[in-house]
Amino acid sequence: MKDFAISDNPRVQAQLDRLGALSLPQGRIGLETIHALLARLGNPQTALPPVFHVAGTNGKGSTCAYLRAMLEAQGLTVHAATKPHLVRYNERIRVAGKLISDDLLADLLEEVLDAGHDLAPSFFEVTTAATFLAFHRIPADVCVIEVGLGGRFDATNVLDGQAACGIASLGIDHEAFLLAPEAGVPPEPLCRIAFEKAGIARPGVPLVTQGYPTEVTRTVIEQAMKAGARTAIRGLDWFAGIGADGIAYRDRLGELALPLPALAGSHQADNAALAVAMLRHQTQVDVAPQSMAQGIRSARWPARLQLLGEGPLTALAAGRRVWLDGGHNVDAGLAIARYFASSPPLHLVTGMLASKDPSAIVAPLAGRLLSLSVVPAPGHEAHAPQDFAPFTSLPVRPFADVPSALAALPGEGDVLICGSLYLAGEVLRLNREFPD
Repeated sequence: MKDFAISDNPRVQAQLDRLGALSLPQGRIGLETIHALLARLGNPQTALPPVFHVAGTNGKGSTCAYLRAMLEAQGLTVHAATKPHLVRYNERIRVAGKLISDDLLADLLEEVLDAGHDLAPSFFEVTTAATFLAFHRIPADVCVIEVGLGGRFDATNVLDGQAACGIASLGIDHEAFLLAPEAGVPPEPLCRIAFEKAGIARPGVPLVTQGYPTEVTRTVIEQAMKAGARTAIRGLDWFAGIGADGIAYRDRLGELALPLPALAGSHQADNAALAVAMLRHQTQVDVAPQSMAQGIRSARWPARLQLLGEGPLTALAAGRRVWLDGGHNVDAGLAIARYFASSPPLHLVTGMLASKDPSAIVAPLAGRLLSLSVVPAPGHEAHAPQDFAPFTSLPVRPFADVPSALAALPGEGDVLICGSLYLAGEVLRLNREFPD
């Protein structure tokens, strides 16, 4: 599967067209190509400001958002790399606090694509190299970098000297890549996922994680020991109680009383706590507790239980609240169901990639839905309406797009649109809510 990228800037689009033509050569996996590409560019990844490197199945993007907000609340200038983009490719690269400009993006992509034309790099390797060039050339105090897929063989896993590495919540996703048969890896699926994510561990660098089942935790510790990393695991080395009024955090340095995030969902407090633990278990960057609290309150992360504002799309569902979430796996579905557990039933509009589990969102919301509408996932092969039928007692209604689905909603009731980040990006574009 290739990502998609469009731009209204002709110079950027010319490079995105070149980028979109790239694919991962069949059967190739490893870090050799990204290392070769970066070597041609002067190895910018070896001379970056302190890096916070975050992996995980769910929550890694939100954890990065909390880290950035806390660091900026401290008065620091932050580079940030997250993925995927929702509306504009520029969202992937935030340079010194602002989305990368079109001119700089076009220049960097052209430079990287020209340098690696004979290496057959992937979309993600070119993106990573361009990101590291930007972060090397433009001054900042710190970098926050989200892992893309897995960790062990992700293109970002060429960094050294990070301030801290983190692993957010773990679940089963991207099975074709992360559970592919291989000798010498854990056979249990969640342990195998943990094995891949823990591949970002580095010698002497703290590896800070959420709490996991015993066997999964053992896998993380084993991989950290092999790498020479120091683990800081929730429930063993740090603790966070999530209450109705705040987060009660404690570790070897003491206790903190922190506010709940503005971002919706109880899981967001867990993500915020992980960001705090990453900052508390490293020594390269000082962040005061007050800045942590301010960052927790101010962090924003689009398409994660986002209540959409007024716009052309939500006008089609006038008088209703319209929620948007990019969740597409079972853990995300459970988190969404927890959030709406005490709310009136909803209308669900969903579009999921064909590679995902069609029950992931629908099944956890059983009994909570007024209607189920299925739309395509823009630009990608998607599940057909009949794929959802075994998991619901409701009629499954097909629509050509989200506007058609919203316009045809029966009766009253709020709306949830979810199932794919690609769908979420299209929704934000249609409602003119562009991530900044």
